This record gives sequence, structure tokens and C-alpha cells, in this order.
Amino acid sequence: PAMSAPPQADRDNRLIAKSDVHILLGDYPITDLTTQPAAVDFDGRVYRVTVSLDPDLQHYLLKRMDRKNSRYIGIVAMNATTGRLLAMAGFNRIEPDQNPCLMASHPAASLFKIVAAAAAIEEKGYTAGTRLKFNGFKHTLYKRQLTDKTNRYTNTISLKNSFAQSVNPVFGKIGALYLDREALTTYGEAFVFNREVDFELPWPTSHLAVKEDAYHRAEIASGFNRQTTLSPLHGAVIVSAVVNGGIPVEPTLVERIEDPAGNPVYRSEPRFLSAAMSPQTADVLDQLMVATVTAGTARKVFRGYSRNKVLSHLNLGGKTGSIYNRAHDARFDWFVGFATEKNGTEKIVVSVVVAHEKYIGIRAAEYARMAIEHHFKDYFAREKQARPESSG
Repeated sequence: PAMSAPPQADRDNRLIAKSDVHILLGDYPITDLTTQPAAVDFDGRVYRVTVSLDPDLQHYLLKRMDRKNSRYIGIVAMNATTGRLLAMAGFNRIEPDQNPCLMASHPAASLFKIVAAAAAIEEKGYTAGTRLKFNGFKHTLYKRQLTDKTNRYTNTISLKNSFAQSVNPVFGKIGALYLDREALTTYGEAFVFNREVDFELPWPTSHLAVKEDAYHRAEIASGFNRQTTLSPLHGAVIVSAVVNGGIPVEPTLVERIEDPAGNPVYRSEPRFLSAAMSPQTADVLDQLMVATVTAGTARKVFRGYSRNKVLSHLNLGGKTGSIYNRAHDARFDWFVGFATEKNGTEKIVVSVVVAHEKYIGIRAAEYARMAIEHHFKDYFAREKQARPESSG
């Protein structure tokens, strides 16, 4: 609804709601801020707006984007414990004024394996070491692969390795044989699919619809479909639940808004959503996501991290995903993950989508590594500067 008068926090002593901030901001390109606070004109009055973005990280990512080979690029970096967005860098060749970080039309692909794994851990008692069986190739999903029959060609693999290697038939069987429609829907919604979340900019909801058909459930659980969609911002929220012991954080971009007299009109505060899973399940998912980086589909991109002067100080985890669009002229490539200090409290989550065209340029996981390294390099430098020198 249109706001007929400017928010008058100084007049009625009330702050505007987070979901109404976008009305005041209008079309102001808030993610392009070079200096803060920004002066935003609303109905003839100038408001001062301060955002949470780290301008250095935001500009670094925008500068490194491979615009030649990509249709869309969306890179989100967020503080996992406060929800403060550190970067929301987007490139969109089709609709330049639409930031892909907020677009919920990207196919989720294998990212949904995070949700399916959480459901299997809680509903079926799976652990990282639970042994599972599959026939055929790892990245196909045929109906003949969705049976419990075993033969001399049957492979046995742990839940951890099937997640790390993104083995479709294992997750297909979890969806078709072991989890029902209600479980997949319930856990999907716990991880914020089909739900509106307060944010300072318009943010469409991600889409999940699960049918009773067993093969359809297999497609959903493994991410082998284009109907389950989400935004990079939502991807970051999903990973925040893993980092926060099962509780997703609500993202925030605008720190505060002041009216012309300097009175606060809006102030952000850390907020959490309802728990998506138990702390024990979050611990298992943490193990699965670490394995993806150390021995799974993201291993090549993060190769050498243990000897890297920045990354060696961090716990790293992630999940990859990829799928072509219906026209087969763009390949969606995902990475969502976390980086937490081994000997400290700093925790960030990253979420990246890239729609590659004819040639594969910079991959989503590479952008994620860039964001993590750049953020923590700066963070460690600031920490070192803030520590008093030892006199010993």
C-alpha cells in the first residue's frame, strides 16, 4: 500500500516497520551506496539512510564479476549471527534494474538436498555415517534407480559422502521411499520456502510444491527439477540455520533511518525465525557441508585452503547445485556455504547463483571463495590492529 504521509517518528514516537522501509526508499539504488549515510528524498523531506553493506567487499565483488559469460550473477554475504548483509552484489543482463540476489525464480537444484537431509536426519534418525545404497550413475535419476533392490552393481555410500558428492539416486530414494509429501513440505517451509520474511526491500517468496507421486518426491528431494525455486538471499538464510544450531536468522540491509531533525525513523535489530531443525541435526548438516568442501563437489575450488593464510583459520562448509533452464541456453550454478572462525566468533554465510551461457566463466563457488577470503582478510587485519601490542 502507498504511504500517504512521510513516516513521522518524531511526531508519534513510533518506528516504521521493517516491511515498510521499501516504501520510503522507493527506487533509490540502496545497494550501490558509495558513501554513507545516503540522503533519500521522500515526499519533500530528506531522510538519512545507513546500510549494513561493507562497501569494500561489495565493490570488490562487483569488479570481479564475469559479465561476458553470465546472464545473472547474485552474490550474498551475511553475518550469520546478526543477519546483517555484508554484500548483495548483483548483475542482470536481462533486467538490469532487478537484483538477482532478491529474485526467487532461480531453480534451487541440489540446494534442496540440505532440506531433504535435515528431514531424513530428524524423521529417520540418519547420521553422517548412515550407510545408503544406490544403483547407476551418481547424477542421474531414473525410476529404475528408486528401488530397494540390491545386486552386484549396487553401491554403498554414507549420507555424508552422498551429500558431499550430490548423489541424486540416494536423495531420490529418500524422497520416494522414506519421506512422505507432508515431511518434505513441512521441512521445506521450516527452511522458509513458501513463507514471507520481513525485509527492507521487496523480496519474493521461494516456491515449493510437493505432489504425492513417488517419482515427483524423488525429484524434489534430490533437486532434480526446475519447479522448486529460491533466491540467493534465501540461500543465505538456509545456511544460517546450520551455523546457528538450527535457527535461521532474519536478514537485514538497512541499519537505521533518521528524519531531517536527526530523529530515528527505523532501527534494525537482530531477529531470528522459528527453529528449522534441532541443534543435533544442525551439527550433522555441518559435517555434511564440511565434507562438500574437503572431499566433495566444491573440493577443487577450495583446494589448498588448509595452507591459505586466511582460509586456514576458518571452518568451511558448503553445498553446490547446478541445472539447465528449460530452454537449455543457461546453466544455473549454485554455491551456498559458511565460514566461521576456528578461534573466534566471526561467522558469515555466503550464497551465490550464476546463470552461465555458452561458456562457463567464473563458477559460483569461486565467487564464494573470493567473498570469504576478502571479508576475513580485512576482518583479521582490523582485529590485529585493535589488539594492543604485547609488551613482553
